[in-house]
Amino acid sequence: MVPPQRFEDRTDAGEQLADALRERDIDADIVLAIPRGGLPLGRAVADALDAPLDIVVAKKIGAPGNPEYAIGAVASDGSVWRNEEAFRGTGADEEYFEQQRREEAENARRKAERYRGDRSAPDLTDKTVVIVDDGVATGSTVRACLKRLDASDADRIVLAVPVGPPGTIEELEEENELVCLRTPSGFRSVGQFYERFDQVSDEEAMSYLET
Repeated sequence: MVPPQRFEDRTDAGEQLADALRERDIDADIVLAIPRGGLPLGRAVADALDAPLDIVVAKKIGAPGNPEYAIGAVASDGSVWRNEEAFRGTGADEEYFEQQRREEAENARRKAERYRGDRSAPDLTDKTVVIVDDGVATGSTVRACLKRLDASDADRIVLAVPVGPPGTIEELEEENELVCLRTPSGFRSVGQFYERFDQVSDEEAMSYLET
C-alpha cells in the first residue's frame, strides 16, 4: 500500500483545504481556527476565501490520573462533549467530570480572551462558518467546538481538516458538514502526515490573527 503524501507544513495543508472548499462552492463568511495548531491553516484558508479569521477555543477533559487521555472536552462558553465510553472506562465520576469541566471551561475562556485582546467575539448570526484545525485524532476538542457553534445563530457550519482516522471522520460526518482531505487507514497521529509539524507557540499562533 502506498502511504499518503504528506503535507509540507500547516500552511500547505491550509492552502489545500481552501482549494477543496472552493471546489465545493463553500463561500465562508468567517473562518474560525482552533488554537494553536489550527491558526496557520486558518490564516491560509481565510486569505484564500477572502474571509476574516477568528478563533474557537476548547480544552480537553483528561481522565483521573491520566490527563492526556481525553474523556471529553469543553469550549470557552461551557459547551461540553463527553466520550461516554471513555468516561465509564476510567473510573471518573460525575463530581470529577463537573469539576474538570468548570476548570477547563475557565481555561478556555481565558485563552480566548488572551488571543482576542481588545476584540470582541464575532457575531455569527446567519453566517457561513468554516472551522479549521490541523487534523483530528479522537476529535474531542473539535466536538466541543462544534457544540459551541451549534449554540450560536450561524446559518451553516462546515468543519474543514486535512487529515483524520476513518472512524473519527465517519462519526463526525454523521452529524456535521465536513471537508477532510485524507482518511488514511494507518493513522497513528496527526503529525505523521506532515513533513514539518513543529509546536506552535501562543505568540506565533496569535500572530496569524493580525490583519
